[in-house]
Amino acid sequence: MITVIPAIDVRDGRVVRLKQGDYAQQTTYAADPLALAQEYARDGARWLHLVDLDAARVGGFTLAGLIGAIKASTGLRVQAGGGIRSRVDIDALHAAGVDRIVIGTLALNAPALVRAAFDDYGPEALTLALDVRIDDHGQWRCASHGWTETGIPLVEAVERYADVGLRHVLCTDISRDGVLSGYNLDLYRHLRSRWPTLQVQASGGVSAIADVQAVAALGVSGAILGRALLEGRFSLREALAC
Repeated sequence: MITVIPAIDVRDGRVVRLKQGDYAQQTTYAADPLALAQEYARDGARWLHLVDLDAARVGGFTLAGLIGAIKASTGLRVQAGGGIRSRVDIDALHAAGVDRIVIGTLALNAPALVRAAFDDYGPEALTLALDVRIDDHGQWRCASHGWTETGIPLVEAVERYADVGLRHVLCTDISRDGVLSGYNLDLYRHLRSRWPTLQVQASGGVSAIADVQAVAALGVSGAILGRALLEGRFSLREALAC
């Protein structure tokens, strides 16, 4: 069964969305992050995906207080990340009550450090965020540093954590992010085929309930929903019915 996970991206204390990770292409929504999290919890969500866009840009996690308020008032489990650049950052999110810490660029650039975190906290406490684009040879490659750099193949990124129990992978096709063109089903079909035991979360491009149903049919374990919910293209309750 797929887990529908509403996403809240926060910048300057506001709920926002960026198109393909570009800070110059920001849409700001009226909702307060805490109030929106509470609304999602009332609608039946069990998990929340929270992104600190300020930290993603300049470092220094800023949402510990918000996470505390969300945990205290909703009972939601929180998956959160943004700007995690050191073991200190990982430990800070864990101390803030984050249930699953989302690690992106650091997992590509400092594998020994991240592998040690897997050893210390266990695979249920960490999610690898692998943001990918396809190269001229048809190979999926991971992007980093706010999607400004393209590096190692997706296969290599996943395999380097296989022996420490990697379980949760949030994979985004950059070309689909924020453009409401639907999930890239070929990407998730590839992930499910190559690593059938991974708990894969789909992200980027969902615009209709049919997109959630399609990715659920592939056996993907999680669907991240952002802009489509914020713009009322369908309700969270409708998505949860999938």
